[in-house]
Amino acid sequence: MRKEIKLKGKLVAYTAKKHRWAKNIKLAIYPNKGLVATIPYYAPYKIAEAFIVKKADWVLERLGEVKKYNVHADCNNYKIYKEKAKNLALERLEHFNKLYNYKFFRVSIRNQQTRWGSCSKKGNLNFNYKIALISQDLCDYIIVHELCHLKELNHSQKFWDLVAQTIPNYKERKKRLKKYKL
Repeated sequence: MRKEIKLKGKLVAYTAKKHRWAKNIKLAIYPNKGLVATIPYYAPYKIAEAFIVKKADWVLERLGEVKKYNVHADCNNYKIYKEKAKNLALERLEHFNKLYNYKFFRVSIRNQQTRWGSCSKKGNLNFNYKIALISQDLCDYIIVHELCHLKELNHSQKFWDLVAQTIPNYKERKKRLKKYKL
């Protein structure tokens, strides 16, 4: 159910949905869906609105962050930036792999909704086209992260030690990257 509510003078659209397994009210903000309130199946929809009003400061702050850090995704952006992202990924992989000297096979650029990158057991590297839309240091972190998965296909301390060889401040970059919404 899509509705609007006024929070501190600002009109905010939200979706209220019931979920069979929900025991509590949950608020989430998505770049493509906006504010979503999930409520227990048995609860009346009015409870969602009351909860949003109660959490108005949090909602407005998070909506501002999403707007600030949202890397806008649509089909046209994907077509426009896919080639740029591929060239960028290949260039930076070549640069960082001089140190690591790992073998990888295919490099693909995708329009993923939840991931910046991934690495398969076969040595295929996949990157989100949005790497072309973020700062170089964050892009480098993503590329090194996936490159290191060629050696350690997990997030163990060995893996993070490999990442730290070229990105010593990886924790700070990882934290900054989380602010961006895919």
